[in-house]
Amino acid sequence: MRLRRPRAPSGRTLRRMSKRDPGWPSRAADFAALLGPLAVGALGSVPTAMAIPSWYRTLDKPSWNPPDRVFGPVWTTLYALMGVALVLVRRRPREGSTERAQAVFWLQLALNLAWSFVFFGNRSVQGGLAMIALLWLAILATVAEFWRVNRSAALLLVPYLGWVSFASLLNAEIARRNRA
Repeated sequence: MRLRRPRAPSGRTLRRMSKRDPGWPSRAADFAALLGPLAVGALGSVPTAMAIPSWYRTLDKPSWNPPDRVFGPVWTTLYALMGVALVLVRRRPREGSTERAQAVFWLQLALNLAWSFVFFGNRSVQGGLAMIALLWLAILATVAEFWRVNRSAALLLVPYLGWVSFASLLNAEIARRNRA
């Protein structure tokens, strides 16, 4: 018996599949929502990776600063939790409340990305402190909006809020120790 190698579906096949399964665009959007935060995290890691060996290691940091190797796995987990939370909110339509919750979510994610570019990209500890304060407030607002739509989604963001709270304290202490 000869095994056949599967072929990728053609455009015509995809159109037939979409007629048989009208929910596929929703699943594609869920997949994009799941991957969106991970993509933002990957983008934010570019200035971070460039600044760690040349600038960040030269800063005076407190003894409770975690080792560099901790940040990647923690952030990857948090971005994955954010994606799952967003999918849960997307799947819970309630009289327009999901649009507002999603808008606040994307705002906080933009601030998250901006922090990486300000703190590491611009090498601005003070600017990073201002950005992380805005980020913390935006995460809190996102948790509140998600709570109205889907409590499980809101709870998935609690570790993120906790980590950013810790990162805020760390950023503040680094700023205090490295005043120019």
